[in-house]
Amino acid sequence: MSVDHQETDSIRQIRHRPADLDAIDRKILGALAVDASSSYAELSRVVNLSAPAVHDRVKRLKRDGVIKSTVAVLDGCKLGRTLLTFLVVDTSSYSATRKLLKFTDRPEVEELHTVAGDGCVLIKVRAVDTEGLESFLMEIQSLEGVRSVRSYITLSTFIERGPAPE
Repeated sequence: MSVDHQETDSIRQIRHRPADLDAIDRKILGALAVDASSSYAELSRVVNLSAPAVHDRVKRLKRDGVIKSTVAVLDGCKLGRTLLTFLVVDTSSYSATRKLLKFTDRPEVEELHTVAGDGCVLIKVRAVDTEGLESFLMEIQSLEGVRSVRSYITLSTFIERGPAPE
């Protein structure tokens, strides 16, 4: 397998079957989604199980990939990245779409998805300012095979969250 193929496959979405979750698993996940720093003792009170039983369930949820990681959710604006923009990129071929994967290491790129519809790729970008966004757009537009880029600058964000465990 070539190095290029290995690098791009490492970020390819893996197709999973939904995990078998019961109501207690979903309550634990809901509580962790609100505050991932909750102790097993705190979680045990939420689900009426012992702390060791909750610990075992959380370990299983991590092992099964339901809990992918425990992270701090940072406020982009407070970090100086105040310009939230969604880009819809239309490309001429699959290989041109794959070239966009080089942007996954960029700090301003929060999400990158292949999509069905008017474009091929949806990119969530949080830039410091309009100049930073313009520079990023020029990089994308300079790639061979990029037909067009449409930008949707966010004025207000009312909700931003991951999937609900329900």
